[in-house]
Amino acid sequence: MTGRPGAGFLAAPYVLWLLAAFAAPLGAVLLLSVQDSSEMFAPLSLVPAGTQYQEILGDAFFRRLLLNTTLLGLGGAAAATLLGYPMALWLTRLSPRAKPFGFAIILVPLLTNVVVRSLGIILLLAPRGVVSGFAQSLGFPPVNLLFSWFAVGLALVQVFLPFMVLALYDVLESQEKRLEEAAAGLGAGPAMRFWRVTFPLSLPGLRGGLTLVFLLASTAYVSAMLVGGRQVLVTGMLVLREGLENLNYPLASALAVLMLVISIAVTFVFARIIGAFTPWVLARAPRRLPGLPPALRRAVVWLAEASAPVVYPVLLACGIGILMFPLLLVAVASVNDSPQATVAQFLGFTWKWYAAVLQNERYLSDAWTSLQLALCCVVISLSLALPAAFALVRAGFRGKETLGAFLMLPLALPGIAIGLGMLRLLQWFNQVPPFLGVLAVHVVLVAPFMLALLRASVAQLDLGLEEAAQGLGATPTRVFRRVILPQLAPGIAVACVIGFLLSFGEVTVTAFLTTARLQTLPVRIYAEATFSLENTVNAISTIFILVTVALLVLVNRLMPLDRVWKR
Repeated sequence: MTGRPGAGFLAAPYVLWLLAAFAAPLGAVLLLSVQDSSEMFAPLSLVPAGTQYQEILGDAFFRRLLLNTTLLGLGGAAAATLLGYPMALWLTRLSPRAKPFGFAIILVPLLTNVVVRSLGIILLLAPRGVVSGFAQSLGFPPVNLLFSWFAVGLALVQVFLPFMVLALYDVLESQEKRLEEAAAGLGAGPAMRFWRVTFPLSLPGLRGGLTLVFLLASTAYVSAMLVGGRQVLVTGMLVLREGLENLNYPLASALAVLMLVISIAVTFVFARIIGAFTPWVLARAPRRLPGLPPALRRAVVWLAEASAPVVYPVLLACGIGILMFPLLLVAVASVNDSPQATVAQFLGFTWKWYAAVLQNERYLSDAWTSLQLALCCVVISLSLALPAAFALVRAGFRGKETLGAFLMLPLALPGIAIGLGMLRLLQWFNQVPPFLGVLAVHVVLVAPFMLALLRASVAQLDLGLEEAAQGLGATPTRVFRRVILPQLAPGIAVACVIGFLLSFGEVTVTAFLTTARLQTLPVRIYAEATFSLENTVNAISTIFILVTVALLVLVNRLMPLDRVWKR
């Protein structure tokens, strides 16, 4: 059953969906960005004009905005690298029994709604938050770290650090352990073993982590809006404002396209720099870099070896704390008898915020909408991704790897561009129900994750069992139902749970597409957290966290969490 060219057509439904719900919105954004007029009702012109780009690049405000957003993304990627290496190394050194718990520390924040995690940062840095309270206990005046670049940067690191950790874990786990043992046998200490062995071999994973974290951080706006308020402005916030509030779609589209261009350029720079330090990947001769003078080198080595036993646990503790402590703060605040969601001081235990959530018809209605959306998204994503997984594993045709890269492309491009483009398409084709538009985009965002999980499951199928069943006269349908499906069942269940969590908690793109009659629960939380921070926000956020934990426990029963990520 391997190498069948006809099996490639199994990916056709997935490709068609991407063309309709991914390529079409991006095409709409590109078309809008080259319009000469910014008027809402101006007719579309097929003659490209650079008016919007001239306005942006000719204005110092926009140039500074693009520069600040780019620097924020680079800073977030650098901080994620600093914290990601200790956490990834820690995961590789855990015992098989402890490794699922280590992965839970990474996956629970990763799969928890971004608004929930941002609320935890607010509780940490608010004027009456944990940091301010700790400063006062030491005799310092209250401090307010909210609405600053530091706060936004910390929130972005907290949101996107798991991506860096998992990207590094992939390459660190596959490294030959005997290389580090050989270096230790030659007298190299922990710092030198890391710098001369572990770090160079992990550079391909670092490249992927840097690229992903920069792409996500440079286009994020939810955390910046909540933690930075209106005092810290990033490009994503302006795209949202120009598109939804000012209805200036051409300018918003041009900003989104420029961020896409910047992202591609930075990704290229990352690839060139890391490629220069990994010549063995392309079988090139290594470049000799100027070395330090012997005396200075010995001093640097001594300092690195002396500080490594302290730096490693400190960075590891900081990484775990950044991921988990904000979620703990949200859970504690949800039972705090304080009307304000940003007050970390515990005033008394109460369940009334949970009662308020369960009695609020808007919350329940929006939760039902999110549930319907997530379930429909999982069903459609599974029906698209499973045949595509068979096409990528079983089919034999040229360009199979290129097709696989195309199917995963939505993960590499800014979500704000997809959301803006779909918003405009729904306005042009207003007979399409908004629910279908949101669903189409959710499938685009979720299906690549499910495809990656299912592709690994299909690759692990036992072909001997299928051939034996066919030899006994079983029809292809019966082979699939009685032989293939039971083997795939755990992988399908895991993919569906992960897809459900991703769809249920999605905010970044969904915020562009919701209407007064169609509101998802995460977008409702985002809107309320933006304008009025009542403590019901923390209660419903805690419910999000508990649901995520419960579903990950279910996943771990089906398949250990460390094996889930390896897939």
